[in-house]
Amino acid sequence: MNIINIIILGIIQGIAEFLPISSSAHLIIARDIFKIGADMASNLELTFDLALHFGTLLAIVVYFWNDLWKLLISGVTKGVKGEGKLFWYLIIATIPAGIVGVLFEDIFDNFFRKQIWLIALALIVMGIVIYLVDKKSKESKSLENMTALNALIIGVSQVLALVPGFSRSGTTISASRALGINKVDSAKFSFFLSVPVVAGAALFSLIKDNTITIISENLLIFGVGILTSFIIGLFCISFLLKYLKKHDFKVFMFYRIVLGITVLLMLFI
Repeated sequence: MNIINIIILGIIQGIAEFLPISSSAHLIIARDIFKIGADMASNLELTFDLALHFGTLLAIVVYFWNDLWKLLISGVTKGVKGEGKLFWYLIIATIPAGIVGVLFEDIFDNFFRKQIWLIALALIVMGIVIYLVDKKSKESKSLENMTALNALIIGVSQVLALVPGFSRSGTTISASRALGINKVDSAKFSFFLSVPVVAGAALFSLIKDNTITIISENLLIFGVGILTSFIIGLFCISFLLKYLKKHDFKVFMFYRIVLGITVLLMLFI
């Protein structure tokens, strides 16, 4: 497969994973509509996409290393009280999507990923939702004020992100904003939440019979993709956190709507 296409897909993942625009949708659209990496074997696609997600997971771990380490230590040593509660809230928020993802993996992988029109509609709908929710919500809470119920609601919202187009960051940030959590902390919680989600998905994939073989036979492809998504992801984390201090989600809404309409036009016209 063309290395240039691998780098392009890695760049797409690094940008779209952290901005609320759906990385899964962008990777599918890039291949199926714009034919970037369209020559990739079907048995390689899912594993490669997960590898790109692993690259952006590494970006989160590196960027937030001190915060994540403190969360882990506080959670283990102090339990659900005080500084340790956020660690357990992340666990709570991970459970709904984890259960649904494992139970209905085949449906999401073999049906929703192939419905380009549905992915386009999800891009449009979620773009409008995240903008309106942010616009109408107060910024009355920080991560320190979160409750276990807040974490569960955010976790339930993340189930929608199993359908490409809704966006994991988009759904979780929208739920956080609806609960009154400020924009920057909503983004941070979304970033933190991706660690157990992506790590769990990666481990679940590795136990499948052919995953290790696929990776070992395509080391260059996976290496370049992971490195690219990691580097671009670092820049995008920094950009979004700074951007949200002064701006809203309007630009992301317009982008999602334009992309969704473009895809629908290309499909049906």
